[in-house]
Amino acid sequence: MRRTELERKDNFRGSHAREEQTMKNQIRSLVVLCAAVCLTLGVFTMQTVSAEAAWKPEKPVNLVVPWGAGGATDGVSRQTAMVLEGHLGQKIVIVNQPGASGSVGTKNVLDTPKEGLYWTAGAVKDLGVYKVQGLLDTTLDDWHLFLNFAIPNVVAVNADSPYKDFGELLEGFKANPGKIKVATAGVNSAGHTAIEMIKSYTDIDYKHVSYEGGNPAVIATVAGECDVVPQLAKEEVDMLKAGKLRALAVLADAPLTIEGYDQEIPSVKKWIPDFVTAPIYFGIFVPKGVPEEAVATLTDIWNKSLVNDEGLKTFASQNAMIFDPATGDAAMKKAFPMVQLDAWLKFDSGDAAIDPSTVGIPRP
Repeated sequence: MRRTELERKDNFRGSHAREEQTMKNQIRSLVVLCAAVCLTLGVFTMQTVSAEAAWKPEKPVNLVVPWGAGGATDGVSRQTAMVLEGHLGQKIVIVNQPGASGSVGTKNVLDTPKEGLYWTAGAVKDLGVYKVQGLLDTTLDDWHLFLNFAIPNVVAVNADSPYKDFGELLEGFKANPGKIKVATAGVNSAGHTAIEMIKSYTDIDYKHVSYEGGNPAVIATVAGECDVVPQLAKEEVDMLKAGKLRALAVLADAPLTIEGYDQEIPSVKKWIPDFVTAPIYFGIFVPKGVPEEAVATLTDIWNKSLVNDEGLKTFASQNAMIFDPATGDAAMKKAFPMVQLDAWLKFDSGDAAIDPSTVGIPRP
């Protein structure tokens, strides 16, 4: 009798212990579930706040291209704008405002209210030397840089030109000093920088003919108005493929191959071994002073989405360009070497209004 009672007590204690353990397990599960729900809600809340904080322009953005329609800046800006529109959910209006080697349109953007609705575009080297040339009181420190492409210069001639390679062209310059017409998009253009760099190594003389954009300069050479065009490959590529222009040299360390053009373009170093150049980076420039959320949103789009855009990658490969997006300090590091070369080239040739070192551009 006593033994049976003890067994019942033991069974009761065991049953009670099991129930207690089951309850503890249920409580633990409930605590874990609550924690997970709270964490999920927290993450959702943070994502919602982040999404709400992202900049969404309430009006169309004006992207001022300070060069004529059809040129390299115009083309790459339009392609980039189409991608950005999808991310911003707002129209980006391209406004061509050429004049004074790109400084007119750039100044207009610099003078607008800093609401984030006015941007400009072009080559970083142009933006970086406006003050050196006395064209516009601005430096790279006044802008947020958003790079998209790097584009090399190609020296080309009319398809019927007697000059079959770059060496023959150099001989032509020397035999006819100041007579061979060179078409460029203006004094501050990539084309003018290119021919001046060649001049600094060879002491050639030429007749400069300036046009309002790279495309008109190319067309003038195709039409026979000018003998040579040293503009950007992007501006020449269609006429090269059509057989209207003949490429003689690319201002780069290595030869250039263009999709759809059956000839490899030799490097200028084949004839000028010590020639020093740097990539010419293009991009969109936003004046400092705009809302921080606008810059943060563009930076996020650039570094997470635009950098992987397949359409822009294809556009680059078809137009003899390098797709190399960058922002902030990385953008400055990539683009600054050409700013230095261009600024000091202008200073040494007497085309600068001030010493580049006084505005933070040391001699390379």
